[in-house]
Amino acid sequence: MQSSETLYAVCILREDGNSGVNGVVKMRQQPGKDVEIKTTIKGLSAGKHGFHIHQYGNLLEGCKTAGPHFNPVGCVHGGPNSQVRHHGDLGNLFEKKNLLYMVAHGNGEQTWETTDRLVKIQDVVGRSFVVHAGEDDLGLGTGDKADESKKTGNAGARLACGTIGLSGELQW
Repeated sequence: MQSSETLYAVCILREDGNSGVNGVVKMRQQPGKDVEIKTTIKGLSAGKHGFHIHQYGNLLEGCKTAGPHFNPVGCVHGGPNSQVRHHGDLGNLFEKKNLLYMVAHGNGEQTWETTDRLVKIQDVVGRSFVVHAGEDDLGLGTGDKADESKKTGNAGARLACGTIGLSGELQW
């Protein structure tokens, strides 16, 4: 069901363990448009880091209780531009010119902006965002990594997470 008004959501990312990674994710969805996602993170090391929406917002035991990637239609894992993927597969946070990806230089605060065609705010409120320690292979892993690649993208440990909550209008 499509809303006739612009919807907003927010997620406060808190470090898991002592990773030192924290931040804020803002979401905006205008009627009939793809959701916009704006992420600001501190403490992320240089390199690529998997970034996903996970099934649960239960973070009572840290990021491990966020569950698997949000996958309402039972697809295999993929990248944000894959034809077949989990709804929660948002790819990697990394530096790449001319694409809407975050610059992660390992110092200070970085901002990343993107849009997504599958994510709908009304479907993800109460779920969680998770930032991973390693690169998401976008479901393209081979050999002994192939099976896990189709589930998680082999993105590794969870560095930070937070529950997604509905919000009033946010400064964009």
